[in-house]
Amino acid sequence: MLYTTAFGNPCSISVDPIEKKPLFHFFPGTEILSLATAGCNLRCLNCQNWTISQISPSETDNYFLLPDAVVEEALKRSVPAIAFTYTEPTVFYEYMLQIAQSAKKRGVKTAMVSNGYINEKPLKELSRSLDAANIDLKCFDDKIYRTLTGGSLDPVLNSLKILHESGVWLEITNLLIPGMTDSPEMIEKMCRWLVDNGFSDNPIHFSRFFPTFILKDLPPTPESTLKEAQQIAKNAGVKFVYIGNSPSLAGESTICPACGRVVIERNGYIVIQNNILNGSCSSCKEKIAGVWE
Repeated sequence: MLYTTAFGNPCSISVDPIEKKPLFHFFPGTEILSLATAGCNLRCLNCQNWTISQISPSETDNYFLLPDAVVEEALKRSVPAIAFTYTEPTVFYEYMLQIAQSAKKRGVKTAMVSNGYINEKPLKELSRSLDAANIDLKCFDDKIYRTLTGGSLDPVLNSLKILHESGVWLEITNLLIPGMTDSPEMIEKMCRWLVDNGFSDNPIHFSRFFPTFILKDLPPTPESTLKEAQQIAKNAGVKFVYIGNSPSLAGESTICPACGRVVIERNGYIVIQNNILNGSCSSCKEKIAGVWE
């Protein structure tokens, strides 16, 4: 008999800015209740949360919080959404699914921050209750994917397609690791695939790498690499391209792809000004893809 050890026992729960996930086109400027249990289905060499992702729920200090209680917590704190984040949500799939189903009945939104390494059937089941996702697309080379994570590329690409087809709002994060995932050719190939497969309206977040876990000997991503990746993505036809983990580049604001004006001004995770009106740029009326209200 198989049973889950990751049900009703989150090791981490807090309220974050939704931009921290990162989700920039899904209720920007709001807060989100974030929770995780211990564990992961990959073994990424660069894991930032390895102290909880690379161990089991039996090894962490946990809360007792059943699915309905999680939704009650969100309502009590007056936050519009719940995020499954910090570790890999697919390892607490049954818990996540029941929370999402309960939240949908109560009018609370849910978002999954995931590596996308999940089979089709459970992802389609989850997608019926899920509102948003940020998928960490590690790179666009299967050999490097296996070296870096222990997983492979194709299942993640398939997950992107399923989420998109299911109507789940989707954003993508790509961490640029020097010498591993930062080649211009790989970035261009990835962006071309995204555009060719209907993801031109879905934001991509290029994130700056800092030495951590097993990759402590690598340098941080040069800012020039981040700016080059942003330009490659724009040239490929991705409409919304962000730079994360590099405040000096100020790459968090949302730019209207039609008139070039700032429609959402951000400073880090803080929304300074929101100029989206009825889902469109207030200046030129261009439709801005996302979930705004």
